[in-house]
Amino acid sequence: MPSVVVIGASADRRKFGNKAVRAFLHRGYRVIPVNPRETEVEGLRAYPSVLDVPGDVDVASLYVPVKVGRTIIGDLARKGIREVWLNPGADSPELVEEVRALGLTPVVTCSIRRIGELPEAY
Repeated sequence: MPSVVVIGASADRRKFGNKAVRAFLHRGYRVIPVNPRETEVEGLRAYPSVLDVPGDVDVASLYVPVKVGRTIIGDLARKGIREVWLNPGADSPELVEEVRALGLTPVVTCSIRRIGELPEAY
């Protein structure tokens, strides 16, 4: 199963950054929470930066404001993550273009729905 970093993962079960972690786990993904303010999310170690995550990662799913996304997309490219899912509120036409300019593939989507789950189920 693919690995996914959830950028903006949260310990708060009401937030989409937490719902996504649970949805990806339910679908069998290897889930890596990334948030500099969390140490653990849903029993998983959280990393302050994607650059701190050991090993390769297939997909990044962003649950952060566009302004934050713009500051970290370079790290995603350095980590070698080729596909970036920009969730509602984390996307903008400018960010999509910046992701493309780095040679990454932007996917504007609700990642929870993309993997066949419903956000309201979490």
